[in-house]
Amino acid sequence: MQDLLAAIALVLVLEGILPFLTPDGMRKVMTQMASMDDRSLRISGLISMIAGLSLLYFIR
Repeated sequence: MQDLLAAIALVLVLEGILPFLTPDGMRKVMTQMASMDDRSLRISGLISMIAGLSLLYFIR
């Protein structure tokens, strides 16, 4: 349970870096994502999940 909470906390920190450092860049990214079709968003989400799982596998 402690590892899960630590992982969630780390995700929140990492997701907060871009809007903290470049708020205008974050707005541009969000605008581009809003204009993407569902298939492209799903594929990018799948790639992100696979990359995260691969990294986790190699770390553990």
